Amino acid sequence: MVSPASLFLLVLELDHCVRANYPSAGSAMTDFTRRPAPIYIRSPLARVLYYRMVHDQQHVDSVHGEWYKAKLQKFTEEVCDKFLPCHQDDGTKQFLDKCYEKADWIFTQMAHSFAKAILSWFMTQTSVNGLLGRGSMFVFSSQQFQDLLEVDASWKAQSLLDLGAGDGVVTQHMEKYFEEIYTTEISGTMRRRLTDRGYSVLDIAEWSNGTRQYDVISCLNLLDRCDQPMAILSDMRRSVSPEGRVIVAVVIPFSPYVESTSDKKPTELLHLKGATFEEQVTSFIKDVFEPARFTVTKFTKVPYLCEGDLHRSFYKLTDAVFVLKPS
Repeated sequence: MVSPASLFLLVLELDHCVRANYPSAGSAMTDFTRRPAPIYIRSPLARVLYYRMVHDQQHVDSVHGEWYKAKLQKFTEEVCDKFLPCHQDDGTKQFLDKCYEKADWIFTQMAHSFAKAILSWFMTQTSVNGLLGRGSMFVFSSQQFQDLLEVDASWKAQSLLDLGAGDGVVTQHMEKYFEEIYTTEISGTMRRRLTDRGYSVLDIAEWSNGTRQYDVISCLNLLDRCDQPMAILSDMRRSVSPEGRVIVAVVIPFSPYVESTSDKKPTELLHLKGATFEEQVTSFIKDVFEPARFTVTKFTKVPYLCEGDLHRSFYKLTDAVFVLKPS
């Protein structure tokens, strides 16, 4: 869990703290009956590592049941029947374990922090992550994907289109179920990573031009990051095969942020009702998906995880994941 570099820095700093609280530490006459002063870690780096270790210890052995719980009594019976309970499975645990491991690469994390501070002046956050090979995301495991689509491990379809695929780590959990993998991505550095994985990368105007239809379209945490979310839903409706499915993940509470616009706001707004997970899920179904001519077949609540940095081994938001069919 803790790298030698992290441990060495913390031991040095805690030794200083002990000596500050017990000036005669090490002598036979040390009085350990007096109340020590509150420990203050003077080194900013050691302080960051210490609090990250505390955070890790709170999570490393947890199954995080609260991440997946929804207040089902807040839904109508019709909506409640579509809820798929999930839990922290092996795929999720493996991603978290990798986060803990990478966060302990202290000198790599320091180099990334320095590079990010410089590159952010002239590159988007997504492109910086693509260039540095950091910040991979996790939405659902392969098993959770099967559960959402109600298929087994032997199921195979012709084509998947993953919109806004980032570095392709999330796409990997779906790729074995399809003969052809298509992706889109605005960031040039992320497009190169997708190409390196062997995925076909389509231009933004190409995927919905009517030349092909897809068995499954995934749109994971894109609607709050795009300029025209309803237009994307309309394009997906036209581009999915008649018997196909669309998988949409959105962060709840919904908070749009568009990297490509000057004010970081979308020109097309989704008029959602409510503030809680349950209220916004219901509003997405009634006020967004149904007007876009989709029927929700299933939905679930999962953590949206991101690889961390020096401060945290991972970061977490709450995702609602919907499975849609054309209506």
